[in-house]
Amino acid sequence: MPTTSVRPGLTAPAGVVVGGVLAVVAALVGVTVSGAAGATDLLDPGAVVRWGSPVVTVLAELSAAVTLGALLLAAAVLPRGSGRRASDGRAWPSATAVAGTAAGAWTLLAVADLVLTYARVAGTRLDAEGFGPQLGLFATSISLGRTLAGVVACAAVATVLALLATGPRSAALAAVPALTGFVLWAQTGHASGDTNHELAVGAMVLHLVGAALWIGGLATIALVAHRLGDDLRATVSRWSPVAAWSLAAVAGSGLVNSALRTGGLDDLSTPYGRLLVAKVVLTAGLALLGLAHRRSVIPRLGPTASGRAPALFWRLAAVELALMGAVSGVAAALGSTEPPVEQQQTGDLTPAEIVTGHPLPPSPRPDLWLTSFRWDVLLAAGCLAAVVVYTRWALRLRARGDRWPVARTLSAVTGLVLLAWVTSGGPAVYGHVLFSAHMIQHMIMVMVVPIFLALSAPVTLAARALPVRHDGSRGPREWLLGLVHSRWAGFWAHPVVAAVNFAGSMIAFYYTPAFEYALRWQVGHLLMVAHFTLAGYLFVNALVGIDPGPDRPAFPIRLVLLFGTMVFHAFFGVALVTQESLLVPEWFGLLGRPWGPSALADQRDGGAIAWGISELPMLALAIGIALAWTKDDERTAKRLDRAADRDGDAELVAYNAMLARMAGASQDGSPERATEVRSPRAPG
Repeated sequence: MPTTSVRPGLTAPAGVVVGGVLAVVAALVGVTVSGAAGATDLLDPGAVVRWGSPVVTVLAELSAAVTLGALLLAAAVLPRGSGRRASDGRAWPSATAVAGTAAGAWTLLAVADLVLTYARVAGTRLDAEGFGPQLGLFATSISLGRTLAGVVACAAVATVLALLATGPRSAALAAVPALTGFVLWAQTGHASGDTNHELAVGAMVLHLVGAALWIGGLATIALVAHRLGDDLRATVSRWSPVAAWSLAAVAGSGLVNSALRTGGLDDLSTPYGRLLVAKVVLTAGLALLGLAHRRSVIPRLGPTASGRAPALFWRLAAVELALMGAVSGVAAALGSTEPPVEQQQTGDLTPAEIVTGHPLPPSPRPDLWLTSFRWDVLLAAGCLAAVVVYTRWALRLRARGDRWPVARTLSAVTGLVLLAWVTSGGPAVYGHVLFSAHMIQHMIMVMVVPIFLALSAPVTLAARALPVRHDGSRGPREWLLGLVHSRWAGFWAHPVVAAVNFAGSMIAFYYTPAFEYALRWQVGHLLMVAHFTLAGYLFVNALVGIDPGPDRPAFPIRLVLLFGTMVFHAFFGVALVTQESLLVPEWFGLLGRPWGPSALADQRDGGAIAWGISELPMLALAIGIALAWTKDDERTAKRLDRAADRDGDAELVAYNAMLARMAGASQDGSPERATEVRSPRAPG
């Protein structure tokens, strides 16, 4: 029976409604059990605030989740009804309508969340005198208020862009402010005051975005189910890997958050611990339902499937949405409940803790460089995911009989492991307090890691391993190749521009406020890692890379670009060695280190490191260019020999004929003579 003959009826949308109701109920039950909604003797904001805050929070999170999930489906999942493959694409406009409606609801709920949060934090009733002006001061002058106001702005912008979306590109553009809103959200609640702030915020970003894609994607599929028709199988098959990755992000980040906020098994008996156990159990149930979808239901979807398969799918989807709502409600209650582990730093703080937020590490030793870790969960998770994806792509090529060099896979794994180490291991720990250690971290990140990544040819592998879409949608392959062949990529990947960016970015970074921003704020640190790693990759790929890009210059020009950057690095290192003032003195000059050289002497050591450590990778690149030049000459000679064998040295014969004509023309007594050229391959 065709899939189009089996309608989901009210099952799927009803699952969305039931999920929302269960979310509210679970949030109310959770704060009741934990006592978070109980009245206080001092500065009580009133019952409306105490009970309304968790309800508004969970509804805002669900609206934001549907917004992000619907935009993801519109940008990279749903067929659009064009292309060679049959597809009506009727669900695509509905997805953008769902995104716009959900984003509008998110905007209103974010405003309510801002108001209730201020009332709860300030301990003032909504009808208190002067509430409005105080709320304005909170939203403009207090960090938490500015963050929540930023969420409101992101939701409003996402609303407008979602309603104006007409294709995958505009849908992806609308997802940018939505994602920004989740990043801002991650900096509130327990994560804002956690003693390990960067780890907590990074884990919360993963948790919120993973949950949003998981919940919002399935909810949107349910809401546009009546328009999917024969697109159901393609939609669900494409969304299933997203759900799997979302589950991994939620589970991994949840484990990190739990470890930060509970001290052991005994804490599971506290109100916070009981809510945490309930959330874990419900999430496990969701994982089992997702596994049932993936193994039993999705393979049976399609035009030739029996009528029972779609019905089973929608019933499982409805139950899954209901459980998602319950999990969201418990999560909102957790956010309102005080964890058993103290989240604020107490006691007398050291200068290092005041400046960096972390205790000063011990004096560096070789073993500590290898064994010290301060995990950057976003970058570490990204590197792990990249290793898994790259390996799966290589295995996919091998399974279908295509060859992919093992050396490239090993190069990719080496580069990604090295990147994870320099951003979470010893270079990250000591790079936060020593400029010299920071320079080691920077040089490895910008000059060593990109060599391994460029030689692994990730773009080439992706282009060969990822499936091609024929229904008008843009999958990962289409997005990647569209970016690679875009004007922006062509400009920044141009060898000269890549070399200037590779060298000049160091001046723009270290001698502007960007360096201090990267030290103080996690977003700045992530932007630094992304920029310099990408700049290094583009430069290396222009010299010795395999991936597609603009036409590479002749080998002599490549050597000139390489030696030019070497000279620049030398001048940069010398400038640091001879500099008499500190970079970011409010940071490196106020740490109170009892060990190691002075801050200025350490900065000079960093300049020497920038000068010296860059020589080895540059030498390796020079050798690589020389070898590639030699191989290119050999290939050219072999090609000319094969052409000569095919046409009997036609080019040489034509050249000798030209010389003969010149000789005949000079027989009038001119001193010019023409000598026949013999092929080096001819005998005698």
